[in-house]
Amino acid sequence: MPYKERDITKQYFTIGEVAEQFGVATSLIRFWETEFEELNPRKSKKGNRLFTQADVDIFRTIYHLVKERGYTIAGAREMLKQKGGQLKDKIDVIQSLEKVRGFLANLKKEIDAAQKAE
Repeated sequence: MPYKERDITKQYFTIGEVAEQFGVATSLIRFWETEFEELNPRKSKKGNRLFTQADVDIFRTIYHLVKERGYTIAGAREMLKQKGGQLKDKIDVIQSLEKVRGFLANLKKEIDAAQKAE
């Protein structure tokens, strides 16, 4: 039986890694943790926060509502309670469309550059 390389995925992310991924301060993550009961990372014996991928997805939803859509904390909390699962799906679609748009924009630049070179 041939050896198969497995994709290694991280089980837990530190608060610093999550903050870097979203470009926010760690204090914002700790604040939102107190404001949103859905955001509840595990804590190590030392008290360090350990975020699972599900926690990061919840944080992404909160980030989208508050930072990108302009909701207040109370408004975002209410939206999460009403449409939590639907929001995650919509945000995933938006992110995939943004990736496609970026790819197409880069492709257009390369085509334009190739045409100018001819």
